[in-house]
Amino acid sequence: MIYELAQSLTGGLLIGSALAVLSVGFSMAWGVTHVLNVAHCAFAVLAAYLGYWSLERWGIDPLLALLVMLPLFFFFGVAMHVLLVRATARRAHDLGLATMVLTFGLGVVMENSMQLAWSPDPRVLKTAYSSLTFTVGPVIVQASQLVAFGLAVVTIGGLYLFAERTFMGKAVRAVWQQPVGAALSGIDLDRVTTIAYGLAVATSAAGGVAMSLLYTFDPATHVSWLVYVFLVVILGGVGSILGSALAGLIIGLIIGVSSVFIPLAWNNLVLFGLLIVLLLLRPQGLLQR
Repeated sequence: MIYELAQSLTGGLLIGSALAVLSVGFSMAWGVTHVLNVAHCAFAVLAAYLGYWSLERWGIDPLLALLVMLPLFFFFGVAMHVLLVRATARRAHDLGLATMVLTFGLGVVMENSMQLAWSPDPRVLKTAYSSLTFTVGPVIVQASQLVAFGLAVVTIGGLYLFAERTFMGKAVRAVWQQPVGAALSGIDLDRVTTIAYGLAVATSAAGGVAMSLLYTFDPATHVSWLVYVFLVVILGGVGSILGSALAGLIIGLIIGVSSVFIPLAWNNLVLFGLLIVLLLLRPQGLLQR
């Protein structure tokens, strides 16, 4: 039992880190732009496919492919915000509802496009290190899990340093915390929200690659990923980078530990039950005041 618990705790932490990096951009976009980008995980699945095919067709590791995908997805996010979200915001009476419907439709279009391009069959990402394992005491860790964890640390750490150490990052935080005050201080709200949206979509690429290292995926996978993203963001607090990181790890630990004591089919019951309890205690999120 002790061995199984240690193995499950370790696996849960590594899974939680991938959930965290998948969620952090969604949280930032929601907090700064007040837009529920339901297509966020569809972009993540697209990145998983691009990483898969870069390896299958050209032998390029998905981590190297990310060097191209990150600026590409940033451009996608900027274009999406300028051409779709901002145009919708000018005409909508309820920004949240209108953009949620808009991005839901975009997610459906992306899912069907990926099915036409690559079929609905599940894919497994097999890299050169997929079969490697490391033994640390009683715990066996897969190399792909460590790579996903490292990718999560680098991505979330980079986003946190951007928010804390750069002028644009501080402007993003100001718009998130007090948009009226930020505008009165001379911050260009349109420019800041567009950059924040681009960064959010770019992080979805890192999240998609991290998740594809751990799980199989297909075009419809974005729906199940989105459920976990909502869990992480609500638990960690909308707009909080560190809150998303902490919430992702907590949810990963819950998944890992509960699998030892209860059937796997009951995991979601435990997750949502604990979420209800935590929301009753801290409805603003773990790290929000």
